[in-house]
Amino acid sequence: MFFTGTRSEVKVSSAFAIASGLVSDGGLFVPQEFPRFTPEELGEMVEMDYCRRAEKVLSKYLTDYSAEEIRNCVEGAYKGTFDHDEPAPLSDIGENRRMLELWHGPTCAFKDLALQLLPYLLTTALKKGGDGKEAVILVATSGDTGKAALSGFADVKGTKIVVFYPVDGVSDMQKRQMITQKGGNVSVCAIRGNFDDAQSGVKEIFTDAAMKEFLESGNMSFSSANSINFGRLVPQVVYYVSAYCDMLKDGTLKAGDEFNVVVPTGNFGNILAAVYAKKMGIPIAKFICASNKNNVLTDFIRTGVYDRNRKFYTTESPSMDILISSNLERLLYLLSDGDSGKVAAYMAELKNSGKYAIDSEMLAKLQSEFFGGCCDDESGRGAIADLFRERNYLCDTHTAVAVAVAADYRRETGDERVQLIASTASAYKFAPAVLKALTDRPLPADDFAKLAMLAELTGTEVPAPLANLKGDEVLHKDCVNKEEMAEFIRRKLV
Repeated sequence: MFFTGTRSEVKVSSAFAIASGLVSDGGLFVPQEFPRFTPEELGEMVEMDYCRRAEKVLSKYLTDYSAEEIRNCVEGAYKGTFDHDEPAPLSDIGENRRMLELWHGPTCAFKDLALQLLPYLLTTALKKGGDGKEAVILVATSGDTGKAALSGFADVKGTKIVVFYPVDGVSDMQKRQMITQKGGNVSVCAIRGNFDDAQSGVKEIFTDAAMKEFLESGNMSFSSANSINFGRLVPQVVYYVSAYCDMLKDGTLKAGDEFNVVVPTGNFGNILAAVYAKKMGIPIAKFICASNKNNVLTDFIRTGVYDRNRKFYTTESPSMDILISSNLERLLYLLSDGDSGKVAAYMAELKNSGKYAIDSEMLAKLQSEFFGGCCDDESGRGAIADLFRERNYLCDTHTAVAVAVAADYRRETGDERVQLIASTASAYKFAPAVLKALTDRPLPADDFAKLAMLAELTGTEVPAPLANLKGDEVLHKDCVNKEEMAEFIRRKLV
């Protein structure tokens, strides 16, 4: 298995792709071809636990890793790290809907499934490279990636990690998780701007010649923990494969039965992982892409025009407050049948004018598999309230967007297939908004009092990783402008 680029033809190993994070021209690494599971292999995986399934998926892509290396990576990441050693359990919420709960890890968000594993994959890749360089993990976050990456890489030998987040674009609990992070190799900084500013700043720094020279002088090299890194994406493929196996095991589906996947997404990585799972033989019929008021993806799916020249909204689902969806580039590569020149031209248009329009053939392919929908904060709060009242099931604001859009899809199409809904975070990470959906009572000022109030109101428990933040010292207080990000990195790496 080799990897190429979305904007240019290259041929590299998986270890090189994971260690590098990004192609030198700014493009993303993609597999040259997709491995497929046979029906017999999928049948065998039904009886496996999550770790064994992960090994099977990873071994298809990471062919330059030994079976022992993959097993060590998987067990290091998932054993004893998630509730009940079940990283991605399913819950039945009725009406042919299954919640894929991806928030049972150490930071209570779906990013844990990838970012507990990535440090193992990356450090193994660096050993294979053999150049002895220290990896500088550069991260832009809209909330959840930051803490999950910090948790995964804190004090990992041979690495440093620098995280940027929008100062007013994350929830109070997400911010608290990041600014209290301990570790001798971690740096966290707010930026004055939104997530797109942080993300574009990180991409510019990645390809800046002066910064590369600075890193070389210190025997360092950049890598990424964002989903632009294939090592972040491939662990996400695992949980869609595993969910299909679980639905076969519990009788929700019979072998070969198609189902729909519903994903709340801003940067497109989480839904792209489901696309890759389908490429491997998982029978997904429709990808239902759920957006909040920042509905650039909804418009793209419905019209074929990607246009970020629009008002940016700060919403109650802040991890989706994004207008530049980095992983969409990998989908463009698939839709264009691997035409890297065409993808490069679209990306140049996006950079220069803020928009591009795909051709009619690509649009037809897109719409044959994707449905795009969106909902505002009020509709999201309604979904939270209805789900709790009708099913006694508590969900967060991002999952609520998916629930609302999934219902819209059924009303519009009449498609009653099983819906697998990606539940991306614990409700407690967004307690103020969830409480607003459930009660008219005034909210206490203290963050932890809000957690206690939500627990009392719903009869659920505050997740330990969040409860344990109380009293933690604030260690990271920096805030810079976008144009000051590079200088901040230089200060922290000296």
